[in-house]
Amino acid sequence: MGEEKVAPKWAAGLISCCSDNRLKFGNFFRWFPRGTCLTQSAPAEMQKTIQHEASVSGSGLFTGEKVSLKICPSPPDSGIVFQRTDLPGNPEIPALLSFVREAPRCTRLATEKTSILMVEHLLSALYAYGIDNARIEVEGPELPAGDGSAQIFVDMIEKTGCTVQPSLRKFVRISQPIYWSEGDVHLIALPAQEFRLSYTMHYPHSPLLRSQYYSFALQSLRYKAEIAPCRTFSLYEEIVPFIEKGIIKGGGLENALVIQGGRILNPEGARFEDEMVRHKILDLIGDLALIGAPLLAHVIAVRSGHSSNVAFAKTLSKTLKLERSN
Repeated sequence: MGEEKVAPKWAAGLISCCSDNRLKFGNFFRWFPRGTCLTQSAPAEMQKTIQHEASVSGSGLFTGEKVSLKICPSPPDSGIVFQRTDLPGNPEIPALLSFVREAPRCTRLATEKTSILMVEHLLSALYAYGIDNARIEVEGPELPAGDGSAQIFVDMIEKTGCTVQPSLRKFVRISQPIYWSEGDVHLIALPAQEFRLSYTMHYPHSPLLRSQYYSFALQSLRYKAEIAPCRTFSLYEEIVPFIEKGIIKGGGLENALVIQGGRILNPEGARFEDEMVRHKILDLIGDLALIGAPLLAHVIAVRSGHSSNVAFAKTLSKTLKLERSN
């Protein structure tokens, strides 16, 4: 656990540059250690689905409506597919980048027939547990918010269990750095033999948040202990306009951390001192899951959110397609 408490030298440099918007990837490579290029082949692992159906119900963060979902086993190579069972024809939406549509403060999937909000927490949990194939039956326009973390979905997965399928997993790996930048938001993927995420969060105007850093190599047990319990958060002054405009109808202290000035409004406080940056990693995993295959890379993010995560994932996907065609 010690590696997460103190940011390495290159991450400290990122935080310093973020404070005055001077971050350039030319400077970034001065801090990052060399010799991280992938040389071994992707690990031979079999695909997995869940063992039995599992259901959960709750309130939606945006609509405030009661919603429910059921996770069902699915055949090899079918991927993660959402299905709106409350609509005529039970329309489906694959959990892939091409179906992402714009939405405030969450990730939304849509087709011409339907849409689903808040898919990122469930996708994060499925990805962390190595589940490649599942059908997600949803009754309602969004997924249950739970307590604002991925814990509700981790509990479902562990209750039903996973089963190995007779098809190999198809890993995505990169041979060179791939990056995306816009303003003071930056993401980069570096070749690696594991899936690691390092996130630098910077809120210079919040006396409580300020800068937080966390680095995490994805393993299901570590995810359960360190990432899954971490709740979505917002500054009070940022979230109030969304509530007043009716964009967020089901939000409250029961499903989000709310920060006002130098204090957390939730009576129980934070679950971890750096719960906020850990939740950013939770979201990033869920958004990158939309690539549609497990990734072998070290992903480093600075101040990213859902829209930039998805834009970066599309850059990754586009680059991989170009490499395959050459």
